[in-house]
Amino acid sequence: MTEKERNRAYNRYVKAKIPKTHAWPSLFNSFFVGGIICCIGQGINDLILLGFPTMAEQTAWGYTLVILIFIASFLTGIGVYDKIGKFAGGGSIVPITGFSNSVASPSIEFKHEGIIYGICVKMFTIAGPVIVAGVVSSVVVGLIYLFV
Repeated sequence: MTEKERNRAYNRYVKAKIPKTHAWPSLFNSFFVGGIICCIGQGINDLILLGFPTMAEQTAWGYTLVILIFIASFLTGIGVYDKIGKFAGGGSIVPITGFSNSVASPSIEFKHEGIIYGICVKMFTIAGPVIVAGVVSSVVVGLIYLFV
């Protein structure tokens, strides 16, 4: 058997073993759950503005984000957000609730290693690169804006 034939046979084997994905149901679930999360956020913001009519809209959005982050962290702690993520895929990851889940989940998982080496060290294993990329890109864009 030549190397080319062996590569073709291996590619056929891999193609046969890869699980089939169902793209359209996954896309619908992602869109639906992401939309629900956004509607919940809008509802929270509307309730805040209804309860405090003199509050600035920017301030209300800040409180809304804090509430959404708390809800997502709480749902992660009781194990519900993982089920939502398994059902929704990217629809639960893209909003800020997904970022909250990516910070809370490793810290809950490694709490048995102690506060410093478990919770504090593992908290940003997933979210850390995202924060670094955001800060670096904002500095680069700021420098471009400064000189252009």
